[in-house]
Amino acid sequence: MWWLVMIAVYLGFAPFQPEPHLVEKLRMLSQGTLTQPLDIFDLLMHATPLVLLAIKIWRQIGARG
Repeated sequence: MWWLVMIAVYLGFAPFQPEPHLVEKLRMLSQGTLTQPLDIFDLLMHATPLVLLAIKIWRQIGARG
């Protein structure tokens, strides 16, 4: 499971300099400037691994309890 965490974090925050794409796209989304199809696709590509990891962790916690 740790390799999934590492991959998700790496893809979520790549490239690291000057600003991670995910942070940039979330800022654009909150400001209402996320309008270009390429930017929307980029947000989905960088956020998907983190969302899938969160779902996997949530399901594992639910299976235990």
